Amino acid sequence: MSNDKYILQVKNISKSFPGVHALDNVSIDIKPGTVHALMGENGAGKSTLMKCLFGIYDPDEGEIILDGIPVRFQNSRQALDAKISMIHQELHPIPLRPVMENLWLGRFPMRFGLFIDHKKMYRDSVALFKDLNMDIDPRTWVRELSASKIQSLEIAKAVSYGAKVIIMDEPTSSLTENEVHLLFDIIRRLRNEGVAIIYISHKIEEILTISDEVSILRDGKHVGSYNAKELTTDQIIKYMVGRELSHRFPPKDNVPGETVMVVSGFTSTRPRSFRDVNFSLGRGEILGIGGLVGAQRTELIESLFGLRPVESGKISINGMQVRIKNPQQAKRKKLALVTEERRASGIIPMRSVKENMLLANIRHYISTAGLINDTKCEKDTARMIQALNVKTPGGKTLIRDLSGGNQQKVLFARWLLTQPDILLLDEPTRGIDVGAKYEIYNIIINLAKEGKSIIMISSEMPELLGISDRIMVMCEGRVTGFLDRKTATQEAIMHLASQFEQQVSA
Repeated sequence: MSNDKYILQVKNISKSFPGVHALDNVSIDIKPGTVHALMGENGAGKSTLMKCLFGIYDPDEGEIILDGIPVRFQNSRQALDAKISMIHQELHPIPLRPVMENLWLGRFPMRFGLFIDHKKMYRDSVALFKDLNMDIDPRTWVRELSASKIQSLEIAKAVSYGAKVIIMDEPTSSLTENEVHLLFDIIRRLRNEGVAIIYISHKIEEILTISDEVSILRDGKHVGSYNAKELTTDQIIKYMVGRELSHRFPPKDNVPGETVMVVSGFTSTRPRSFRDVNFSLGRGEILGIGGLVGAQRTELIESLFGLRPVESGKISINGMQVRIKNPQQAKRKKLALVTEERRASGIIPMRSVKENMLLANIRHYISTAGLINDTKCEKDTARMIQALNVKTPGGKTLIRDLSGGNQQKVLFARWLLTQPDILLLDEPTRGIDVGAKYEIYNIIINLAKEGKSIIMISSEMPELLGISDRIMVMCEGRVTGFLDRKTATQEAIMHLASQFEQQVSA
């Protein structure tokens, strides 16, 4: 077959790491002016393949052909010069510099070849944001931007290179619904201009909405490439996981019991945060918290865990009023928190699975002589790896080398080793694939069956409906209502999530 019809081809690409065969003879063809989605479970090899394309990794075997010419990039600079740009899943902006300096980093406009032309940099930034219909002030420091604005900045940066191929790795993970629509408008415009978009996402609905073609990887192998219009959600899931997933959620057989926690009048010290929050939590209950961006859900559970100060309010656990001003006090009261940003505030990438797993309970492994009991450490690590089915070569493997779903299991293990009674879960399945989600759901439901009480924030309404026993909905810091899982609907959640008056608490 002629190469003329393709802007980019990867042929027989293989890549291995210690203990992991990440890519095995993968071949994919990308046409100009198309959106080519790349899907697969965490660990399927998607990001590894893209990093080979972008010069971050050097493939062990195979070749990359750009515009009919074989290329081999030694670094990302060479890829950018060849008109391939990439929006990474992990965003690493420079927070203490302005937006426009982040945007043009490494290619500042110069005056007389000696001085940075800040006026031109500002004008170019304004023009780019206007062209992309983005409301971002180029002079704002990045540390002042929300996660969604930082994601928008990275999208603008990728577009600014005038690339022929743009790789987007989970580009909507931090975007609001309106910003997702804006991104799709940008993608369609770029497609019409002949740019090829390689789009990685776990969100099947997005893939079916925006893609022309879909390639699916499983266990480092290329399962196949398909016309997006001919695919269904069930087919994609089957290709991704190699089995039918007729039920996206495990059977719910936990039975909520007596009340173990009561929160009343909880109000943040910040004027625009949560106010007068009241709710109860039963033993073995999964209480979902729904709401739109800005509902202050994360702020609420971080305050319950002592990470943020409160102006007023009471917490009672097992009938006793408690004071929680810091995470140490929360841990002593048998609370645990799995945070939303796994990479930013969860894992320590350069440390091992074992070290990440034991972190919250390390004092438990120190003897009276001040020495760490390695035998006990190894035993508990092995036990949790087996109990949670963590796919890893061993406890000594760096956690950064695990897929997102397995990293999340390690974080669950970290907190389960503290033997908590109440778990606070903030977006526990964000950024992980459908197969790994099912395993996380199993863990959550089994914990509830064992009598653990769980508060779970989720922005995915099917997840709230499929896992929760009750759903508490918030809007702009206030609780607007409670829904029972047997009668709750997506429409009812959205109605409560978009109204501002507070309803009767429960």
